[in-house]
Amino acid sequence: MSPRLEVIALEGMPEIAKGDPLGPMLLAAADGDLRAGDVLVVSHKAVSKAEGRMRSLKAIKPGERALALGSELGKDPRLVQLILDESTEVIRAAGGVLIVETREGWICANAGIDSSNVEGEDTVLLLPESADASARRLRSELRLPGGSAPAVIVADTFGRAWRVGQADVALGCAGLRPLDDWRGRADAQGRRLTATMVAIADEVAAAADLVRPKDAGSPAAVVRGLERLVTPEDGPGAAALRRDRSQDLFR
Repeated sequence: MSPRLEVIALEGMPEIAKGDPLGPMLLAAADGDLRAGDVLVVSHKAVSKAEGRMRSLKAIKPGERALALGSELGKDPRLVQLILDESTEVIRAAGGVLIVETREGWICANAGIDSSNVEGEDTVLLLPESADASARRLRSELRLPGGSAPAVIVADTFGRAWRVGQADVALGCAGLRPLDDWRGRADAQGRRLTATMVAIADEVAAAADLVRPKDAGSPAAVVRGLERLVTPEDGPGAAALRRDRSQDLFR
């Protein structure tokens, strides 16, 4: 049989609040149809809400730098202060957007802070403190009879340099080979590959997003058919996808 993937949205989950047992909630939504070789892709928003990563802008007092950047970019200086607090470096400030490096090492707009699908006026949601740790913790809560578990990806929507539009990427993962390194292997013509590294975790995150429309309220999806890439150990996580600063040609 030719290789194929099946992507299934998990539906019927309630709104997630701080302290909710996200793992058992996902198991219940899967209704028994979760297998050891599956990859469960979970929106970071579900994870961040369960981990209490919501913040009220009313409680934020912006400093001088946030006030200056807010004025320059036309952004709420309280939001700018949160972005700065969640970042280690501002890469670019232009067009109403702050491109930053987050404390976990991701380069993205506004430190991933978002207010969409978040209840409460002036309330925003931060990324998980460590999405890889979140993925490992979730996987430990999804153990199936016999001790095996599906792989877990914590995903978020990122813009992409040089291309229009956004796509979901992996911020955290556990139990999945995040990269498929083809360097040193041969292509179909026998030519030696020198640079090809397939970003498996990002591709799986993007596939799952196709069955989770932004207005559907579905925080997770199961991707089936990647058993060859699912591992018993949690593995290196999505951290393996971060480009080392020494190889970053744009900083």
